[in-house]
Amino acid sequence: QVRLVESGGGLVQAGGSLRLSCAASGRTFSRGAMGWFRQAPGKEREFVAAITWSVGSTRYAEAVKGRFTISRDNAKNTVYLQMSSLVPEDTAVYRCANSDQYFGSNYRYYDYWGQGTQVTVSS
Repeated sequence: QVRLVESGGGLVQAGGSLRLSCAASGRTFSRGAMGWFRQAPGKEREFVAAITWSVGSTRYAEAVKGRFTISRDNAKNTVYLQMSSLVPEDTAVYRCANSDQYFGSNYRYYDYWGQGTQVTVSS
């Protein structure tokens, strides 16, 4: 069993910051890559950022580039999403995901998912 648990979501004002965490555990946990996705009501799931466990290569969606930073702590099996300059359009449920071989933006290639944490940005 693989378990991914997100934390750090909450309510913030526009212009503020939040740091999300995703703790991974389980005997079948893959150390390939981790991704962050978000989904707002009535919207499709949207790629946010991804990072590899090995060398820390990163990819970002254009909408968050320059504002969000993804990082990882291999010893803690934890990935982070530092979000700054938040705007109401960032409001969504944020989920982390793990992929054995894939490193990219397509959610279909990720194998395991967390339950999500709510981020709400007020104007």
